[in-house]
Amino acid sequence: MKRLLSLFVLLVAAVDALVAAEFWVAPGGSDTNPGTREQPLATATKALRLGREMRRLKNPAAENGVRVILRDGYYLLHEPLFIRPEDSGTPLAPTVLAAAPGEKPVLGGGVAVNGWTNKLEAPPQLPAVARGHVWVAPIPRHNGRRLEFRQLWVEGTKAVRARTPGEGDMARLVAWDRPKREAWIPAALPVPARLDGVELVLLQMWEVAVLRLKSHDRVGDQARVTFHEPESRVEFEHPWPQPVMSAERGNAPFFLTNALEFLDEPGEWFADAEAGLVYYWPRAGEDLMKARVIVPALETVLRIEGTADRPVQHFSVEGLGFAHTTWLRPSHAGHVPLQAGFYLLDAYGLNPKGTPEWRSLDNQGWIGRPPAAVTVTGAQHLAFTRCRFEGTAASGLDLGLAVSDTAVTGCLFRDIGINGLVAGFFGEGGFETHLPWNPADERLIGTRLRFTNNRLADCANEDWGGVALIAGFVRDSVIEHNEITDTSYTGISLGWGWTRSPNAMRNNLVRANRIVRYATRLTDTAAIYTLSSQPGTVVSENVADEVKISPWVHDPEHWFYYYADEGTAFTVWRDNWCPAERFLRNANGEGNVWENNGPMVSEKIKAAAGLQPEFRAGQD
Repeated sequence: MKRLLSLFVLLVAAVDALVAAEFWVAPGGSDTNPGTREQPLATATKALRLGREMRRLKNPAAENGVRVILRDGYYLLHEPLFIRPEDSGTPLAPTVLAAAPGEKPVLGGGVAVNGWTNKLEAPPQLPAVARGHVWVAPIPRHNGRRLEFRQLWVEGTKAVRARTPGEGDMARLVAWDRPKREAWIPAALPVPARLDGVELVLLQMWEVAVLRLKSHDRVGDQARVTFHEPESRVEFEHPWPQPVMSAERGNAPFFLTNALEFLDEPGEWFADAEAGLVYYWPRAGEDLMKARVIVPALETVLRIEGTADRPVQHFSVEGLGFAHTTWLRPSHAGHVPLQAGFYLLDAYGLNPKGTPEWRSLDNQGWIGRPPAAVTVTGAQHLAFTRCRFEGTAASGLDLGLAVSDTAVTGCLFRDIGINGLVAGFFGEGGFETHLPWNPADERLIGTRLRFTNNRLADCANEDWGGVALIAGFVRDSVIEHNEITDTSYTGISLGWGWTRSPNAMRNNLVRANRIVRYATRLTDTAAIYTLSSQPGTVVSENVADEVKISPWVHDPEHWFYYYADEGTAFTVWRDNWCPAERFLRNANGEGNVWENNGPMVSEKIKAAAGLQPEFRAGQD
């Protein structure tokens, strides 16, 4: 018995030695608590600090790792949760930020709107049809200031920023004068006398532009409008994409937004910054005395940031939600994108054509990168598992420079403003966007990234040119068994640079993804789209289906199931299913191979695409 007791004690000690240090966090906790399950902390920030200090002081309790466990609830943040190299774990002792078993905590950037009433006297600008239906509440404050915001959610459903024509409808330009930097629109549109904050959202081929109105002058049945800087200069100077003016197909469509005069339908809202009030016309069944109404305050809720020399390592995020993020640049500087929501800082045509790197190039452009709910730079051996990214003004998860050996598995991306999942370098900042990127320091390249069994739905609902899953200059990476539905533009985009020259990209795999109901708002698109030379890249065993083209696009025939665009070279496209052989190979380089793509692909391959069985449930 003594021997058995001794063995039992040794076994318990051995098991105990393998247990990571744990810190529990709950909405009702206190940062003065010890962080046990019974006495939880209030913030993940404090829990991470305690774990960081354990590692710094070489506390034996952290020898097997650190786990920060969040109980169910909504954690409203005042600043992004910041993960740094000192939070790193090791292969045998990782740092884990996780949901409690069976629970769904959310790190949120959203603030509740309270105090709704329908008793206030309607202002004269409110359309007659809305009177008696619109409710009003004070604009909430966050971090000591009244919020400015571009999104509003009612019981989890995004409302419509007041617009004319209403959602689903658009007007068309009358004329577009690039030399004078003027647009002409129908005078019948109810443009308010006061233009503060009024925006024109313009569809232009594979993107939309957000242009703030500077002036509006009626001339008969037309009206001349001009726009604020810097977007006016960029919009009228950049060559691609421009609004299409066509007698055959109609001029470029647009709508106006952000004025009380436009609030004329259920589900629309408007924030009057000067009066400090937000107006909303509830949809059928919505009770604002009970409904949870949220507006966003933070651009980013989780920031993981190291460097190539000192990366964040061996850090996992499991089962957490990230929600309600903002992006205000369009309100302050407009938004004129090049592609996939990457906005132009400067762009113009070249006359005569040509640069030292590209003799026939006819334009140059420099871009910025939209923010994301979760951003990562300078990191290795990270994992995001069964997380949820929902309700974002811009992107969901962004893996930027110097991120390698990182996996995103079984995550949900839903109600995303621009791009769902973003990875790699895109030439942002001072790097001209048509150049081949091949840095001397290869640690900067996104390498051995793995994106599998993620569900991406309703992406690019703010900037329609966004992409559900987009990777730029990456290598040795896998995009496999993802399910993409109901996205405005492209399902998966791989590559950047529009160049046939050697660059950082190679040996990527896009396999067994299922992409349906893409291109819901724009064309010049495909389920899977590639750019530039990327030797060893294989696109295989994917499924593309159910394309429904918007009546407002510039060319309703310019869409494809699979699309190898400018500079695509040394890639293999094999065994990809689609209902018809509708492909585009535009200005490709050499070495591409296309084999057995179309409706002849076997049912076995078709059935295996998309989420694997263990990931098909539990993502809603």
